[in-house]
Amino acid sequence: MSEIVAGSWATRLRTLTPARVGLGRTGVSQQTRNLLDFQQAHALARDAVHARLEAASLAAAIAEITGNEVLRLRSMAADRAVYLQRPDLGRQLDEASRATLAAVQPKVVWDLAVVVADGLSALAVERHVPPLLREWLPRMEVWNVAPICVVEQGRVAIGDAIGEALGARLCAVLIGERPGLSSPDSLGAYITWEPRQERTDAERNCISNIRREGLSYAQAEVQLSYYVNEARSRKLTGIALKEESKRIEKG
Repeated sequence: MSEIVAGSWATRLRTLTPARVGLGRTGVSQQTRNLLDFQQAHALARDAVHARLEAASLAAAIAEITGNEVLRLRSMAADRAVYLQRPDLGRQLDEASRATLAAVQPKVVWDLAVVVADGLSALAVERHVPPLLREWLPRMEVWNVAPICVVEQGRVAIGDAIGEALGARLCAVLIGERPGLSSPDSLGAYITWEPRQERTDAERNCISNIRREGLSYAQAEVQLSYYVNEARSRKLTGIALKEESKRIEKG
């Protein structure tokens, strides 16, 4: 009787989460189908980490969707192997990218810099950034949005260097998150008020798990709009603002 109850409980729970719960056994071993499923998920996660961002096609898609100018930049990590071994280099722009930003001469101070970086999942960025920007940027029509920056081999903190170079009041970094065994394509968004290179993670807000199976584009757009508007109003981001995230209402 207890096995029947446990089985029905596990079945109900599996409808609510992609986590591996209540897996069956054959003797003392996992069932073959569960083992093969795990190995496939692990392979997808590894592929996502090592995949190269198709920056040119992504930049073209963003430009078509948003109508904004798009700049292609790179970090100081020369390739994917260096990027994975040297996180510090992924936080810094290379010389050519710094020159590109220095050539941008805004007529007014930029309200918002939007940075798209491959992070640890180029798949997430290619799959989710264009539809997310389609949902979100129309809400930013009254803002002076800087040219959108697509960065190869970039970490979250590279947005600080870009925002500072542009003189933007606020920076939003859209970046591929570390893949999990059920989410190789999860996108994250990090919002930082007055970005500069000495900023810490405690001074930003994070929106995580943006993907079709997680936080929808519409839900992410609501949260992004909330954070950037609150940041501009209160002139801060990070821990103090995060404490009031419960006030976000669905659109």
